[in-house]
Amino acid sequence: MVHSDPIADMLSRIRNAIMVNKTSVEMPHSKMKQKVAEQLKAANFIDKVAVDGDGITKKLVIDINEQGKNARISVIEKVSKPGRRMYASVEDIPTVKNGRGVVIVSTSKGLMTGHEAKKNNIGGELICKVY
Repeated sequence: MVHSDPIADMLSRIRNAIMVNKTSVEMPHSKMKQKVAEQLKAANFIDKVAVDGDGITKKLVIDINEQGKNARISVIEKVSKPGRRMYASVEDIPTVKNGRGVVIVSTSKGLMTGHEAKKNNIGGELICKVY
């Protein structure tokens, strides 16, 4: 299946897995998805990111939480969409839930959280927000 927005597909898979109390989710691999997942892990929203297989059969496996524990993600939503890209200068990068959440920003220096982007004095495309 070819999806026009792979990041939105990834976020929907995570959201759907949380809704049915799954502890992990598997999806086709891409470097961008892996970077977004690593940013979520660094922000302590997910437990583990792993890549299985090689070549065309690569899969990205995300462990959302441990068995018997609640997920740490309440809301995960895409900000920039293919029909309407959302860009922000360093002054306009939003804070999510007074700092309890994160916004992931694609900058010229790579993918980073909104806090890191402000610290590095760099703006970019707002990918998603999580809290």
